[in-house]
Amino acid sequence: MSTKKRTAILISGRGSNMKSLVEASRTADYPAEIVLVASNRPEAPGIGWAEKQGLRTAVVDHKQFPSREAFESRLQTVLDEHGVELVALAGFMRLMTPAFVERWRDRMINIHPSLLPSFKGLHTHERALAAGVKIAGCTVHFVRAEMDEGPIIAQAAVPVFPTDSPDTLAARVLEAEHRVYPAALRLVAAGGIQFGVQKVTINQHSGGTDTLFSPAI
Repeated sequence: MSTKKRTAILISGRGSNMKSLVEASRTADYPAEIVLVASNRPEAPGIGWAEKQGLRTAVVDHKQFPSREAFESRLQTVLDEHGVELVALAGFMRLMTPAFVERWRDRMINIHPSLLPSFKGLHTHERALAAGVKIAGCTVHFVRAEMDEGPIIAQAAVPVFPTDSPDTLAARVLEAEHRVYPAALRLVAAGGIQFGVQKVTINQHSGGTDTLFSPAI
């Protein structure tokens, strides 16, 4: 019987971070098993990719429901049907209700393309360039009811160059995301996290911690 954590990935688009998680999960010693890829958008390209990989998929179109609560009720049913233990958000463009977030407290993680707590929300790369920062990056964190809040699990930093556009910076950050997200999920699934009041402590014997604190590249 597998002891790997049954994990669902939620997407809304192409799911490039989903692909990095799926590839990592194919390693024999990886502690998370991807049992479901679900999207709130039927047209999401990532669903087609997941199907071709032989993964179980589901579409719960939020436009077909009268409220966020109704949408989340159906989504929860789908997660329950697949015996999901952990949820990884990978470009899932829906804000969850506090009730849903609390139900998955400390079992749902997200990746955001900035070094939180800086540049929460959308248009992160445009805002980073406008602010003149010299280092950008990405953050994996546990999900809380407030947008882009929650205990930070891992971060990776990348340099910002004078010639950068939002697109070139986004591409560099995305490369970092593809490294740090699988490492963070590995840590969470392996039970390498201890919780403080608003912070997590990482068990240094959990393995893979070098990737969790990626320096600028």
